[in-house]
Amino acid sequence: MPETRYRGRRATSIENELVRVTVLHEGGHIAEILDKQSGVNPLWTPPWESIEPSTYDPRKHPEYGADAESKLLSGIMGHNLCMDIFGGPSAEEAAAGLTVHGEASVVAYEVTATQTGLTQRARFPQAQLQLERRIALGGRAVEVVEAVENESATDRPIAWTEHVTLGPPFLEKGATEFRAPVAKSEVLEEGVGDLQLYTNAPVSAGFTTHLMDPARDTAFFVAWSPRSQMALGYLWRRADFPWLGVWEENYSRTGAPWNGRTLTRGMEFGASPMPEGRRQMIERGSLFGVPAFRWIPARTRVEVRYCAAIQGGLGSCPAELVRTAQGEVRFEYRGSV
Repeated sequence: MPETRYRGRRATSIENELVRVTVLHEGGHIAEILDKQSGVNPLWTPPWESIEPSTYDPRKHPEYGADAESKLLSGIMGHNLCMDIFGGPSAEEAAAGLTVHGEASVVAYEVTATQTGLTQRARFPQAQLQLERRIALGGRAVEVVEAVENESATDRPIAWTEHVTLGPPFLEKGATEFRAPVAKSEVLEEGVGDLQLYTNAPVSAGFTTHLMDPARDTAFFVAWSPRSQMALGYLWRRADFPWLGVWEENYSRTGAPWNGRTLTRGMEFGASPMPEGRRQMIERGSLFGVPAFRWIPARTRVEVRYCAAIQGGLGSCPAELVRTAQGEVRFEYRGSV
């Protein structure tokens, strides 16, 4: 498929009769999972102008702030990949040019596409990693395969988090519902909002981390908008990503570029429970007896699979997202999870 433009950014889209998926060439973000019938894209589009991260200059672009997160925020959109850190760099790493959540969200990607599938490839020179992401459409499902190769001669402890961020109009205060099969939770930051997360464990907004139910082979979250009657869900292998972080911004951040005008919620499934520095991640080691990072052995390629699905015309929040024995991904109503 030919290159296109999305919100002023270089992009590539694939689509079928039901769904359109758009990825950005810089940062690699999945910017859009659009239900074509309703025109609803649940993923977050920031209220500020988006630019290519390669053009970001702290002297010319003070509107994005003035710290290690600013380059990321200049181009962030939708679902971004956090690798090989999940959180902020150390002072020394920031001075060396590392940004919040690592290189994966700011480097340029090579994108090739057909009518129903695309491949993104990128190299992260600071982390000495290579990434290949393949995306394919099947009905209302978006199938994703990510493969990471360690170029170095040493085993590497890394964070690997899929930072799925939702925004208005799909996201509404006190209305949008969330479901996930959670076993245990811990609060990192007390919340400021009143969005609800329906799980088996007590939660708070702000930032909370949730251990996915270890009795299940698969994990998921489902977000449902009563106004649009639309559900978006992600499904993944719990062994790959045992953690779900929940973060929200509810008009509380007044610094640039937030400026008190942003409502968004991150549903962040990954190998690490907390957004924290590399040293803190390694020193933590584990939470609830479950590792807080994963290893990529020297000169080794590691692959994970997950999928997203979107569906409209739903009269209530589907209880969960499942993959049938025939390989179909669909929402099912099974009462409270």
